[in-house]
Amino acid sequence: MNIYKIFLCTLVFFTGLAFAVLSSVHPVFGLYGSLFPAIIYAIFGMGRHVATGTFALTSLISANAVERLVPLSSRNLTTQSNTSVLGLSDFEMQRIGIAAAVSFLGGVIQVAMFVLQLGSATFLLTEPVISAMTTGAATHVVTSQVKYLLGIKMPYISGPLGFFYIYAYVFENIKSVRLEALLLSLLSIVVLVLVKELNEQFKRKIKIVLPVDLVLIITASFTCYCTNMENIYGLEVVGHIPKGIPPPKAPPMNVLSAVITEAFGVALVGYVASLALAQGSAKKFKYSIDDNQEFLAHGLSNVIPSFFFCIPSAAAMGRTAGLYSTGAKTQVTLLFSRIKRIDGPLRSVLKNWKNKLLSKVLRIFLLLQFFKLVSRSVSLFFLMNDPSRS
Repeated sequence: MNIYKIFLCTLVFFTGLAFAVLSSVHPVFGLYGSLFPAIIYAIFGMGRHVATGTFALTSLISANAVERLVPLSSRNLTTQSNTSVLGLSDFEMQRIGIAAAVSFLGGVIQVAMFVLQLGSATFLLTEPVISAMTTGAATHVVTSQVKYLLGIKMPYISGPLGFFYIYAYVFENIKSVRLEALLLSLLSIVVLVLVKELNEQFKRKIKIVLPVDLVLIITASFTCYCTNMENIYGLEVVGHIPKGIPPPKAPPMNVLSAVITEAFGVALVGYVASLALAQGSAKKFKYSIDDNQEFLAHGLSNVIPSFFFCIPSAAAMGRTAGLYSTGAKTQVTLLFSRIKRIDGPLRSVLKNWKNKLLSKVLRIFLLLQFFKLVSRSVSLFFLMNDPSRS
């Protein structure tokens, strides 16, 4: 079972990096986006197996705001000096500021929906609607990664029919494809699909299912490091990941009006995807959830982490399936996987904290538990006074 816990920890780590890139921000912010939302949801949420954190579709939505307000072409116009926050450039901090603003406003919208008791309207979300949204999300995620799969330098393309313009640009610049990137991508896809199919076919005959994702990540990383692919073949790598967790800072409030469209997208899409996973896990393990309470849990999971440079969050199917495979019964398993994954940054923060640490943690925990009790009391009050129930 330990191998699956290591796999879950590694999966959380690398998906955080990947979804940060998908959101057009520095990869380190994906690590924060995998940690803080999970802590908040574990306190307020009701889905025991829901793995909240970075999510592909919300990352794509926030990337639209980031690329629109802080385009790559403005890198040369910003100050080249590094900021005091993690030693990153002003350009990178401007980008995460936009993503954090989307997260903040999206969370505020979700909390407002909780106050208005709109969770009762989730009966309108039929299975075909959720399936269509999931399929469309997967298609857009694959499309957004085409430039990395082929090693092509291409501008950010969005808007109406942007999906088709991306492929049109790829075919127009097909000669720019890097053979090394294409071969590495195809080899990884073939290995993943083949081993997963074999695992599924022989899972009843073998005691240990091979965690091919973990093996492939380690092998590819080791190969890239030993062969110096970045300099020899020109392949892009994640690069240096700063240590430590930055002090909290409020998102830029002056851009909220400019990201309201993306914020509504994050609020609705993130909630629908997360609720579907929560309902599925509740049905599988025979417990109940409150649809309206989930609005509050995911809203706070976006609002509070936005002060810690986090991108928009939601529940993800891959991490949730990972919790199933580890035999997890509560959110504590996910929290431990997040803490292990970000152990290095935590050490740099905790090394100066002494005896006061425990008391501070207990105070915060009790305060959040009080807020949780109040929120559920409010939900019960609205439920008891609902005219439709009489």
